[in-house]
Amino acid sequence: MRSARFYGPNEPLRLEDAPVAEPGADEVKVRVRAAGICGTELHFVEGLYPPAKTPMTLGHEVAGEVAEVGSAVENFETGDRVAVYYYLFCGRCRWCLRGFQNLCLALRGLFAFVSDGGFAEYVTVPAHCLVRLPEEVSFEEGATLCCSATTSIHALSVAELQPGETAVVYGAGGVGLSLVQLARLRGARVVAISRSEYKLATARELGADHAVTPAQVGEVVGDLTGGLGADVVFELVGSEETMPIALSLLGKRGRLVFIGYTGHPLTVSPLALVVDEQQIRTSVGNSFAELEVAVDLAARGLLKSVIADVRPLDEINDALDALRAGEVVGRVVVTP
Repeated sequence: MRSARFYGPNEPLRLEDAPVAEPGADEVKVRVRAAGICGTELHFVEGLYPPAKTPMTLGHEVAGEVAEVGSAVENFETGDRVAVYYYLFCGRCRWCLRGFQNLCLALRGLFAFVSDGGFAEYVTVPAHCLVRLPEEVSFEEGATLCCSATTSIHALSVAELQPGETAVVYGAGGVGLSLVQLARLRGARVVAISRSEYKLATARELGADHAVTPAQVGEVVGDLTGGLGADVVFELVGSEETMPIALSLLGKRGRLVFIGYTGHPLTVSPLALVVDEQQIRTSVGNSFAELEVAVDLAARGLLKSVIADVRPLDEINDALDALRAGEVVGRVVVTP
């Protein structure tokens, strides 16, 4: 099958043939209809966070159709539309049993991190990692829900965002634009930050009360809260420039939530945190149930997938270049 393979940092992905894994008794082979390109792919390509092996097929946002089922699979059949939960969890460890499959202690794999992902014609996964995709949700939309939307849902849970609170979303990429929508659904006041006017305009369209540049955000948050500061700041950029700004926006008992990966250190004053009872929290990935929630919200028209472009798999490196250049508003999706 055709696939886009990672061989090393700062190298383009190589389009080549790779073997198709036949499904085991409890597994399903899925024909990939759409695969989203996440910022994590850039982290791999740029060497920030290398995958566990090379070569590796990247792509962890996958939607498609069931092509073949294992002998013990009873709840799916050929032709079913599905979204793939990219943590191939065991379902038996302490974290899986608590509903935190993203912290599974015995992963069979993790798309594009540990095992081959969805920039390919087929993927083979445990049947319990599939969520049914209703007709109301396209394959392209379904693929983006697998990470950008679900990561946002998980981050909101970590933040314990409450109605009436003020939330700042620092970064208006795919995850940030989902956060804007979901925070509004929770009844929060939302301020989005970006240096891109295109991204700020999209954030406003999706419900942000204010969408501003980093230079404007301090004054805007101060005016909006009467000088009290934000209740939650979601940090999606993780640069040496953005992290201190994010911390400075917090009010008393404010929660700063880091999402995703950064190689930059953050210097904080424990005393300043203690005096105002501020907290720094972290959020990674999402749970299986959160993918089910994302699909349901999208099917009911309550969550919009922002898809900037749909490209053939042959153009994967061009799409990565566009993402690196900051030209993408939302997600680019590839179709094998």
